Amino acid sequence: MPSDLIQRPERAAPTVARTAPKRRTRVFVLAEVRWASAALVLFLIALPLQQTGMPSWVWGPLYAAAYVTGGWEPAWAGLTALREKTLDVDLLMIVAAIGAASIGQVMDGALLIVIFATSGALEALATARTQDAVRGLLDMAPATAMRQADGGSEESVATEDLVVGDIILIRPGERVGADGRVLEGVSEVDQATITGEPLPVAKETGSEVFAGTLNGTGALRVEVERDASDSVIARIVAMVQEASETKAPTQLFIEKIEQRYSIGMVVATLAVFLIPLAFGADLTSALLRAMTFMIVASPCAVVLATMPPLLSAIANAGRHGVLVKSAVVMERLGQVDAVALDKTGTLTEGTPRVTDIRPLDGSGLDEDALLALTAAAEYPSEHPLARAVVDAARSRGLAITETRDFSSTPGIGVTATVEGRTVKVGTPARLIGDRDDSPSARAAELVAALEEGGRTAVLALRDGVPVGVLGIADRLRPDAAATVTALTALTGSTPLLVTGDNARAAARLAAEVGITGDEVHAGLLPQDKAEAVRRLEAQGRRVLVIGDGVNDAPALAAAHIGVAMGRAGSDLALETADAVIVRDELATVPAVVNLSRAARRLVVQNLFIAGFFISGLVIWDLVGHLPLPLGVLGHEGSTVIVGLNGLRLLRDAAWNRAAEDVR
Repeated sequence: MPSDLIQRPERAAPTVARTAPKRRTRVFVLAEVRWASAALVLFLIALPLQQTGMPSWVWGPLYAAAYVTGGWEPAWAGLTALREKTLDVDLLMIVAAIGAASIGQVMDGALLIVIFATSGALEALATARTQDAVRGLLDMAPATAMRQADGGSEESVATEDLVVGDIILIRPGERVGADGRVLEGVSEVDQATITGEPLPVAKETGSEVFAGTLNGTGALRVEVERDASDSVIARIVAMVQEASETKAPTQLFIEKIEQRYSIGMVVATLAVFLIPLAFGADLTSALLRAMTFMIVASPCAVVLATMPPLLSAIANAGRHGVLVKSAVVMERLGQVDAVALDKTGTLTEGTPRVTDIRPLDGSGLDEDALLALTAAAEYPSEHPLARAVVDAARSRGLAITETRDFSSTPGIGVTATVEGRTVKVGTPARLIGDRDDSPSARAAELVAALEEGGRTAVLALRDGVPVGVLGIADRLRPDAAATVTALTALTGSTPLLVTGDNARAAARLAAEVGITGDEVHAGLLPQDKAEAVRRLEAQGRRVLVIGDGVNDAPALAAAHIGVAMGRAGSDLALETADAVIVRDELATVPAVVNLSRAARRLVVQNLFIAGFFISGLVIWDLVGHLPLPLGVLGHEGSTVIVGLNGLRLLRDAAWNRAAEDVR
């Protein structure tokens, strides 16, 4: 697998483009971040010194240092691009900054350099972190596996050397080394990383297992069915890489026009300088007019027209629990018109909890007694269902009796002696089978009712007689239904539910949150989720995907915008996503979409203001004589106006309006 799994998409432009993304080592990225940080610090030190009237020999060297630290990398990249006959936007900004400094506007030039250096460093850092997360995914699959030879002997081999048809032994607590099928053994395997299912899945002869999933308490003999390069884990990595590379180029609106604008500005500046010279003007006046033109036509106000509203929205969202990774992401959030939601860990909390306690008539037990009995038997077990039962007993303040003779059978359940009586707790079908006695028949009815409602049923027997059934399910997040309703109103269509869980559980949860049957897609592997997103985008939709697991990463990468759950999210999901819900509050998603739309409206307002000032000053300079101080005043004035207008989104009132508009 190549070391650089994710690369920044090259910005498409016919004549002017930023330099194509380079393969960068972590050392290079950290150095770029340090240089940009140094430029920002130098600028912030120099600015107040200049504004308070200190002599230029105090603040001048600081600005000069900011030019060097922040400008050398884009300047070098621009010169490299020139050798390839490409005009780089960052190089144009360096030229504009030097031009501003040459006529005394040192602060303007330094501001441009700091903006572009900081933007490039943040993009490089985000890219490097995503690469690390994708590479880390490969560590989920073990490096070695125990292969069984024909004579019954065993040898440890690298998992990458396994071939289809090999037999591997997976001991309790080990990770599965390859995709394959169980030949012998019974166990329960935690495959949440692949399917998102909240509970371990029983595996027996004929069951399929996936590389990287965690085996439970049983031993399994597995026949390898896929090479390591074709395993589900490897395909997740490949899909994330492919989706990231083919995703539409992420550009701010202003970047789409600044490339053409910059060429026009260079050509016009040369014309303003050369044409008067051709008609006999002196060199000094021609140069001064050209520099004045460059200052009033430079895109400072245009750049600030875009960044302050988006950065203000990012800061506001961050204060309210949503980490938006870039201005590009904040802009794109407001464009979404379709939503796809994961189930486990996204709409639900991802932790199984006891929802129903049903003692059987004639057992002599009430709800608390049944729960206490079951918790005592389950207490020594590490199974997620056992932990759910014990947690439920503790939450009710019930005493958990000490047990003896505890044993656990994979795929069946546990057996223990509680207060001198034998208690079994586990899978109903395995514990009572086809028994037709009255307690078993009543238990079977309760089990059927619970499973029909999407619960996992756990049966308790005392001395071989059924005494009650517990229902266990993953609990819905409190704001899930309201979020689905708000997203439906925002996008005009009902969100899709895309989950690896079983169809019955998915349908039950979908009904609770208001998602219709046609929009429920269950039993999906990671590639299936990504394909569902691609089908929507092929119809021209801009899809927002919300997920939390490794299995959601390909869909998050393929989507127009991917949002990860912060607390429950896997490292890969957090790094692949464009935004993170830090406190797992789903209700913040429609609010941040609305905030993005407000930011986009402010961007349009600011572009109009900036365009009005720039066009007016340019016309004045071309057809009349624009005094340099007045040109600088008009240029700086427009910059201040659009900057202050964008900062309006910093206020809590802006978030409150965004949240109220979707209630």
